[in-house]
Amino acid sequence: MAEEEAGEPEEEVREITVETPLIRMIKEGRVSSVEDVFNMGLKIREPEAIDLLLRKIREEVISMSPVQKQSDAGEKTRFRALVVVGDEDGHVGIGSAKAKQVRDAIEKAARKARLNIIPVPRGCGSWECKCGEPHSIPSKTLGKTGSVTVVLFPGPKGLGLVVGDAAKPLFRLAGIRDVWSKTKGSTSTSHSFVTASYLALKRLFTTSFLASEAARVEG
Repeated sequence: MAEEEAGEPEEEVREITVETPLIRMIKEGRVSSVEDVFNMGLKIREPEAIDLLLRKIREEVISMSPVQKQSDAGEKTRFRALVVVGDEDGHVGIGSAKAKQVRDAIEKAARKARLNIIPVPRGCGSWECKCGEPHSIPSKTLGKTGSVTVVLFPGPKGLGLVVGDAAKPLFRLAGIRDVWSKTKGSTSTSHSFVTASYLALKRLFTTSFLASEAARVEG
């Protein structure tokens, strides 16, 4: 008897058993998006809340490096992972963690990245394009970490991601397809470079959020 052809694997749905005030609000429908969390002044303290709000969230390991520590018993080696998570539709976060095992470091970093999820305003801010589609960023922005400074500029449609390879997963998972970048400092350090790029995107949201709040108060 011929074996039946296997169909496409069904999307795994993980049951959320954690119960916190934010998760209860999500289950009751009072919070339906990441934007609601920020607009209501709430804090994301549990990664499970993001799994409820963003069903299509993906994660990608940006870097993995050994970290050695000298102790009385000798040299101990741990692993540090830098992970980015996002839904490719305007939400992204990064997280870094260390552990004895590679898998544990990745899992810890992914949980931290969920806690650092931010909404990313998208648009078509390039004077060369003006198509009106959310393929790039709406305006110039800047992020800085240590000696690394990253300046992002809106790019025309079809440009692609003109950024360092280490930061490309960050923009892809944020849903940004076209952007220019200008960097300064030790950009060979993946952690600092990606963090500065993340802070540049975060600044976009902070600026737009403060502007919308000011308009609401004045109105």
